[in-house]
Amino acid sequence: MTATDPGPGLRALLRRPAYRRLWLARTISQVGDVAQFTTLGLLLIALTDSGLGVAGAVLAEIAPVLLLAPLAGSLVDRLPRVRVMVAADLVRVALAATLALWHDGPGMAYAVAFGLSAGQVFFSPAAQSLLPTVVDDEELVAANSGIWTAAVVAQIATAPVAALLAVDVGFGPAFAVNAVSFALSAVVLRSLPEPDRPRPVSVSSPFAHAREALAALTRIPLLKALAAGQFLAALSAGATSALLVVLAQERLGGGEGFGVLIACIGIGAALGPLLLLRRIRDPRRPLFVFGPYAVRGVVDLVLAAVTGLPLAAAALVVYGLSTSTGAVTFSSLVQSRVPDELRGRAFAGFDVLWQTGRLLSLLGGGLLADAVGIQAVYLLGGLLLVAAAAVGAVGARAG
Repeated sequence: MTATDPGPGLRALLRRPAYRRLWLARTISQVGDVAQFTTLGLLLIALTDSGLGVAGAVLAEIAPVLLLAPLAGSLVDRLPRVRVMVAADLVRVALAATLALWHDGPGMAYAVAFGLSAGQVFFSPAAQSLLPTVVDDEELVAANSGIWTAAVVAQIATAPVAALLAVDVGFGPAFAVNAVSFALSAVVLRSLPEPDRPRPVSVSSPFAHAREALAALTRIPLLKALAAGQFLAALSAGATSALLVVLAQERLGGGEGFGVLIACIGIGAALGPLLLLRRIRDPRRPLFVFGPYAVRGVVDLVLAAVTGLPLAAAALVVYGLSTSTGAVTFSSLVQSRVPDELRGRAFAGFDVLWQTGRLLSLLGGGLLADAVGIQAVYLLGGLLLVAAAAVGAVGARAG
């Protein structure tokens, strides 16, 4: 790849049946996930009339990651990854269909949210680990960009449609969309070939297998830097993302302002791979992972200071753009630097770090907002992101 050649494009990758099937399956699943998230929030508000009731669904989605990720990563590195993904989809078909039929109480909603998240715990590291076997190393950035952009576009397009369907037609049909999406994803994935690969296993227990991977991964300095940066970023993003509605309500135009801010994040996230990644020679360098943390930190500091909606909206376009750039380069960097036999456990471990930091951030951010004010949440969030950029960059340089 030369300095003037940004690498292979998405259109060329989509001509390949294997990547096209993986891309299509993940896009279809994302449509269902967005429909589920949107409809579940509306259902729990209707059933509980409580913000705490909605927060319970977030906890139900985080808990499976913390409980099951070590097992999931081990199985992904031991078993054919396509089969793991298909099995996860089929389980989620049954769960989503159950909620489409029975959704009269919050208990069923929380149970299904837990189960669907558990399926995602197995599906996501398998899909991320499979991608480097479908495309070449220099194509990873374009491949991840295509998946990310499709997911963002699906989110922008699906959320309002799902809300309209739930309100005007009913919760059952809206949840049924999710069940259908998982069924279609499984059908698409079934014919995806997976190349044979060695799976050396020196221990029998999945949790011992996870510990074996941890010992191997900690010997890669770059991964330790990525882990430190991601955890600090999660400590920031959990609260600032969840409490953006509070910031909008108190300082940036209320409910209408909140809608504008969310749209601006989505616009930036969709544009990131298109405007930036094609113009970077090698986006898998650590600079393009840790740099976006610093950009997002500056945006949070701006949000803590401003009261005008136009400036906040413009800042959040930049936030979304840097989020997408960082997410794509993060995945590409891990996929290119981690050996195939460790890749599932590496992605599962990063999921645990992210969700642990997110949970702590949600709890601490809510308390800080009530005690001091919403500005303090964004001020601290900005400083944590700047610290994530600094710690990660120093660690990567040392490695």
